[in-house]
Amino acid sequence: MTTHPSPISDPTAAEMHWSRWGDPAEAGPLAESAFALVDTFIGTRETPAVAPADVRLTEPLAADLVAELAEIVGAAHVLTDHETRLHRTRGKSTPDMLKIRSGDGSDSPDAVVRPANHDEVVALIDWAVRRHVALVPFGGGTSVVGGLAARRDGFAGVVSLDLLRFDKLVEVDRDSMTVVLEPGLRGPAAEALLAAEGLTLGHFPQSFQYASIGGFAVTRSSGQSSAGYGRFDSLVVGLKVATPQGTLELGNSPANAAGPDLRELVMGSEGAFGVVTAVRVRVRPLPEVRTYEGWRWPSFAEGAAAMRTLAQAGMLPTVLRLSDENETAINLAKPSEVGGESAGGCLMITGYEGTPAAVEAKKAAVTALLAGLGGENQGPDSGQAWADGRFHGPYLRDSLLDVGVLVETMETVTFWSNLDHVYTAVKDALVASLGAETLVLCHISHVYETGASLYFTVATKASEEPLPQWLAAKAAASDAMVHNGASITHHHAVGQDHKPWLAEEIGPVGVEMLRAVKERIDPTGVLNPGVLIP
Repeated sequence: MTTHPSPISDPTAAEMHWSRWGDPAEAGPLAESAFALVDTFIGTRETPAVAPADVRLTEPLAADLVAELAEIVGAAHVLTDHETRLHRTRGKSTPDMLKIRSGDGSDSPDAVVRPANHDEVVALIDWAVRRHVALVPFGGGTSVVGGLAARRDGFAGVVSLDLLRFDKLVEVDRDSMTVVLEPGLRGPAAEALLAAEGLTLGHFPQSFQYASIGGFAVTRSSGQSSAGYGRFDSLVVGLKVATPQGTLELGNSPANAAGPDLRELVMGSEGAFGVVTAVRVRVRPLPEVRTYEGWRWPSFAEGAAAMRTLAQAGMLPTVLRLSDENETAINLAKPSEVGGESAGGCLMITGYEGTPAAVEAKKAAVTALLAGLGGENQGPDSGQAWADGRFHGPYLRDSLLDVGVLVETMETVTFWSNLDHVYTAVKDALVASLGAETLVLCHISHVYETGASLYFTVATKASEEPLPQWLAAKAAASDAMVHNGASITHHHAVGQDHKPWLAEEIGPVGVEMLRAVKERIDPTGVLNPGVLIP
């Protein structure tokens, strides 16, 4: 049995780079093997970003409005300088990166305000309504669906409501195994606070190092350990929300029959209905053991069938994911080895967490089932290589953008019976849009008894106009998802980018329901205008 440390990193890590993902010290140039692969198949050219001082931001918020904000939160917590606003401009999608790297900061906030408590958030919302200023809640800035680029038409300005100071573990209920966390806590800081109590959330999406607790909730996030711990929305038992109509407090019991569950309305709302100021979540004991393994399957279809068998037998490990033939061939599951030699087939990663006895029992049962279905156990090395690089994928995108390669990810979810059909349709749509010299890779990242998610990575040579090039491909792939019975998103949320397809997915009655909630709870439309609502 191999015991490994917690996957959390430094809980005091600095915020993300203005034009790249995460910590620039983590993002060096492409490894020689990766560069050779990309240069041969796609071609490369240098495409550096402009200097930060050359990014064109909006004009700062008017002085009288800044003074009014200072009266609410204190002058030290209202910022209009170029650097602070630059770091709160948009999220981290490839379109966001292409714009900011070219010097386009037209979606920047006019000011950044940092409240310290619920009452200050309520006061800020009241002020925004009176002054007709758009408020964009900001947690970690990891949105990849246009969730932080507010529509500014008709507003007196746009203010980033930065929840950085909401960084506390408020309450621990050991009998109920729940805790109350503030929404500005980043993933590593939250896990560090919980670890000191012998607890864990077990929520580790790829954005974990920079995403926030509030962001996890309002985007219905799903982590890499969801097979064992569940999606973040399944962990949420209570919420406190500031809205233009007052405070909404939800979750006085673990379950009830008191009408539709309004927690579900808040989760996935992306700040359009209110600002989450506290989240009560269920937690688990900090695992004594973490261990990972790799499995080899002859084909993606055979590996997917094995995953379905595990899910429907109630035998899911903590981590379960499967790379298709292309993703396995270039070693994308192991970012430090991209372009290196691969053993072929399809790589599956299994992971187990808990007490030594529980891990041994689950691992033995899963191993027997997978081996009986034709899987080949690769031992711990490939599993641990994935675990060691699990948060590094976005850095690879930055390195590729630097050499003129357009890279982006997208995800969807459908029923098992439709999985192969959607997989083929999305791949075909991307190649038809971007051309034959396009790499389309995929893995199954999350599984359920009834279906699974597909997570695609796309790489192609950037044209002289890469933004419209990608937007056309994104539209083609999104059409392929929704027109073939899949969802427009499994865990990236809606933002602005997915709105047209959300309207198709939920239909006209669903659209009217969302609009009605928005119009009643936020009649002046100041809360993150432009996101979610078709």
